[in-house]
Amino acid sequence: MASEQKKEEYQEYVKQNSPKTNLPLQMGKAFIMGGIICCIGQFIVNTATDRFGLEEDIAASWCSMILILLSALLTGFNLYGKLVKWGGAGALVPITGFANSVVASAIEYKTEGQVYGIGCKIFTIAGPVILYGIFTSWCLGVVYWIGKLMGIV
Repeated sequence: MASEQKKEEYQEYVKQNSPKTNLPLQMGKAFIMGGIICCIGQFIVNTATDRFGLEEDIAASWCSMILILLSALLTGFNLYGKLVKWGGAGALVPITGFANSVVASAIEYKTEGQVYGIGCKIFTIAGPVILYGIFTSWCLGVVYWIGKLMGIV
């Protein structure tokens, strides 16, 4: 009985102290932020193809690199966090959010030195993403290879 009462008191405490969010507003902000990032990317691709005469795939590679660079610079100048606070998942989901997570880890642990700080902690967040990305692509490659051997693909 006392345990159930404590649970109810705790739930009430959590309800009182949790920040109130407006879900439609947050979703709209995330949509706008993600759209702005995508528009910047499309502008880079269009500029690279029209002005500099690059092929579409090369322009897309340059776009990715420039967006990663911009994200790293904004993180270094402590501005990307403000974008994330306003835009939420719209700023965290694209490639810029991935770059932000890597750079933020490096900045946070730089006081511990190059090897034990930056070298060890830089992939704290990004490491699992890279690991499972590589593992999944390997598994799909094996499935494709077996399918080719069997004549399915």
